[in-house]
Amino acid sequence: MTKLVIVESPSKIKTIEKYLGKDYKVVSSKGHIRDLATSGKFGLGVDVANNFEPNYITIKGKGKVVSELKKNVKNSEMVYLATDPDREGEAISWHLYDALKINDNYERVVFNEITKDVIKNAFKNPRKIDMDLVKSQETRRILDRIIGFRLSKLMQRKTGGKSAGRVQSVALKLIVDREREIEKFEPEEYWSIKAIFSDFEASLQKYHGKKIEIKCINEAEEIENKLSKSFKIENIESKEKKKTSVIPFKTSTLQQVASRKLNFGSSKTMRIAQSLYEGMDIGSESVGLITYMRTDSTRISNVFIEDTFKYIKDNYGSEYVGYVKKEKKAENIQDAHECIRPTSIYRTPESIKKYLSNDEFKLYSLIYYRALASLMADAKALSTTITLENNGYIFTASGSVKIFDGYLKVYNPYEDSEDVKLPDFSNYKTNIIVANEILKEQHFTKPLPRFTEASLIKEMENLGIGRPSTYAKTMETLKLRNYVNIIEKKFFPTEIGFDTNDKLQEFFSNIINVEYTAKMENDLDLIAESKCIGTDLLKQFYNEFEPLVEDAFSKMKKKEAEETGEECPECGHPLVKRNGRYGEFIACSNYPNCKYIKKEEEKIVEIMDCPKCGGKIIEKKTRKGKIFYGCSNYPKCKFASWDQPLNEKCPNCNGILVMKKEKKKCLDCDYES
Repeated sequence: MTKLVIVESPSKIKTIEKYLGKDYKVVSSKGHIRDLATSGKFGLGVDVANNFEPNYITIKGKGKVVSELKKNVKNSEMVYLATDPDREGEAISWHLYDALKINDNYERVVFNEITKDVIKNAFKNPRKIDMDLVKSQETRRILDRIIGFRLSKLMQRKTGGKSAGRVQSVALKLIVDREREIEKFEPEEYWSIKAIFSDFEASLQKYHGKKIEIKCINEAEEIENKLSKSFKIENIESKEKKKTSVIPFKTSTLQQVASRKLNFGSSKTMRIAQSLYEGMDIGSESVGLITYMRTDSTRISNVFIEDTFKYIKDNYGSEYVGYVKKEKKAENIQDAHECIRPTSIYRTPESIKKYLSNDEFKLYSLIYYRALASLMADAKALSTTITLENNGYIFTASGSVKIFDGYLKVYNPYEDSEDVKLPDFSNYKTNIIVANEILKEQHFTKPLPRFTEASLIKEMENLGIGRPSTYAKTMETLKLRNYVNIIEKKFFPTEIGFDTNDKLQEFFSNIINVEYTAKMENDLDLIAESKCIGTDLLKQFYNEFEPLVEDAFSKMKKKEAEETGEECPECGHPLVKRNGRYGEFIACSNYPNCKYIKKEEEKIVEIMDCPKCGGKIIEKKTRKGKIFYGCSNYPKCKFASWDQPLNEKCPNCNGILVMKKEKKKCLDCDYES
């Protein structure tokens, strides 16, 4: 008889088995083994009339896995359920316990990293399954099933949309609302005036102590005519300022920074992070390189803090040793309750680079240096502001000089801003300085920018919708369902995206909104904390939701196809315009009896070979007729750009160059010429 350990991923088996020794056998459930059935009323797999009793069945294709697990359980004296340390993992442990009929000869083992000491310590301190966490996950799953199945069927019947969901539909609403704000935005003209000196620039801010706004060219010219090129130095103020070191990563911030700095999509980031967590062969050992990557906590273990403080002192000096930071807002510590960090500060990226792929090395480096920087001292800069006067008009210039790099010693490549340096004004022999020229420049106010993956994830987190495990899936679903197009990393809602959102808001605005969804997330947290009963939440929701669905099925108008004035050459019925995955097309109104589709002989303008996949970059148009450039292999290749790509590589990063306002610019870095 052996001691059996069941983990989720097969990738963990080898490493954990090595740590535990020959008395333990480690096997994998390969994720979930059961899910809700698709039988019963509306195919929900839930008996609504019987207190929302779920009907779980073995997932298709998992029968063999379950059979093998049952044999292993039967031949074991003790079973250790070692699934992931979050609600989903807790639920998987419960399904294993229930489906495999484990009874009481089991322990639940939780660990946040796959390293020898942590694994051994976890097995010395087991516990039982936390049923509050299980009930929280089960309630979430039932809610998502009810909303997803009922609304998806409605959308398929009425709009041509493929699906709708509790979090997904709110994310779509955010994108559509932002697009409409942009569409109705009316730019307002304004002007700026700046003085150009030989070694710095100063901008006009005030007139006789009052903030100045310049609305038109006449006002700008009037001011310009009153200015001489001689400026009086009114004041020079220098202050030492701190630049606070960063907070370690949690799931959302990792995805955001990886998107901005590494150009990784959220799904790619999580896929690579998963492999870094699960364990890798690095020379003589197999070890997990980072802690669990689905977390909304920034707490750092005391052991890691002590090791890192020593590492900083030994490698950079005691003046670089920092302090432990805490987020201001309260964290939900029911889930995986530590930040994303390397499992050892001594395992530097360069020391293991040869064992990692290029992308693994990039992400590991980002995680490593973020964690290291979070425990280093704040940076310090001498910030200087000079105030200049010219005929009553006040100009200012600000800059800073780094006087102590602190955490930037290691994290500077990932920072977004750079210092602006000012000259040493103490060298000036007079308080009058002369500008080389005075420039006026026209500007227009801009709307809020469209969402990127990074900014949408940040917005969802700030609003309290979704959880660490849902962000990447939500992004992928929006793209997969053709609700959005991605152009230069930005989300553009498609016609189907607009239609789906509008219909949902017409009939479900009191449920598909930020406030309701955020409250639901909070209620699910309360279930995990044993402060709320899941079935009570389900009853309250269902009694409000189902009448709205029935009303929508009855009253929601099906989108009518627009006739083109032509007849189908095969059956004589009118031809109509339809929208599909690849845009608008013309087909027979007698579908599905007649499947005629008119082939458009549209002239294709080829620009160049696609740098991503070898297809062709061609001119395309948005639904409003605006030209952009995309790959002919869409949706397999999602390359797209507003600016015309050039058949040249960036000299800095070998990225893609485009022509933007008579300048060559790189899509992947800051290069321009």
